[in-house]
Amino acid sequence: MLQTVTKTKALRWLLLAFLLLLLPAATFAQQQITDDQVNEIAKDVFCPVCENTPLDVCPTVACHDWRELIRTKLAEGESREEILDYFARQYGDGVLSNPPRRGMSLIVLWILPALGVLLGLLLFSRVLRGLRAAAAEAPASPPPRPKSSTGDPTLDDYISRVEKEIED
Repeated sequence: MLQTVTKTKALRWLLLAFLLLLLPAATFAQQQITDDQVNEIAKDVFCPVCENTPLDVCPTVACHDWRELIRTKLAEGESREEILDYFARQYGDGVLSNPPRRGMSLIVLWILPALGVLLGLLLFSRVLRGLRAAAAEAPASPPPRPKSSTGDPTLDDYISRVEKEIED
């Protein structure tokens, strides 16, 4: 009976020692998530307090909490897409730097700008066609101006030379 108690105590001490050895390993596994890994995801999420400020550069307490949440989710083994989906579900697509292309964001952020560019190109080409048509209808050279006569031959000669230089 004494041997069984001694064996049980020894087994308990051995189990306790084994668990104590695993404790630093668990702590080390959580420390493997670096700030760079957290910031890689945090740069694609906007601060809930500051407008248009990514989490990785925002100094507010809310952003610190969100970065710690990202760190926890990474330690739990979640992927980047799963974490971004979590934030989009909890706080809406507005917190993401690159919102998904669906619903109203598809129309406003992707389709309307493309239509605006196409409409601008169409209007630009119509204006160019109008300018080309107007240039084709215009006479090739201006009509000759009547010779002016002042009565002074020197002045008339000077005016004719100036007009000739202007035409050239």
